[in-house]
Amino acid sequence: MTNSRNLPQIKKMNWKVLDSRYVYDKKPYMVMREDSVELPNGARIDDFFVFEYPEWVGVLPITPEGNIVLIRQYRHGIGRVCYELVAGVVDPGEPLEESARRELLEETGFSCHTLFPWITASANPSTHTNLCHIFLARNVECLQQQQLDETEEIAVEVVAPERAKAIMEGGEMMQSLHLAALWKYFSTLEK
Repeated sequence: MTNSRNLPQIKKMNWKVLDSRYVYDKKPYMVMREDSVELPNGARIDDFFVFEYPEWVGVLPITPEGNIVLIRQYRHGIGRVCYELVAGVVDPGEPLEESARRELLEETGFSCHTLFPWITASANPSTHTNLCHIFLARNVECLQQQQLDETEEIAVEVVAPERAKAIMEGGEMMQSLHLAALWKYFSTLEK
């Protein structure tokens, strides 16, 4: 086992940006920047790409019976249908909790009285500027039909905790940030 006291100490960690230019801009979904940087040891990287995404929110909805509301949708990047948590992009100026409530209602028709901040994580802190803020919603109830965008095809499934674990372990859920939130949830139930 590595002892942290034996690791080399890093005195200065921030990179110095020498030049920066935007190479792709499709707001609000993605902006790509190319930076030329100098590392603290003097090494240079002339083409370090940074993805400027807006903040993301997600919701882990739990029914009064302890079941979990999941969604399924096609994900073109990997070419398959996957289970996920409710999630979406935070609109400019929109408070995180308000965004999470909006996404929950739009994608599932479910609502909740109280949201709890659950986990905040980065999809890739090396190249992504944004964070994903996932909330835990307890005692959710279905109030209306889904209000999907024209480009969304989302199936809603309310599953027992055992089924949610099987989905995760069976590779039917691929979104790592959603998996992290669910694993945290299950680890707290076991305590």
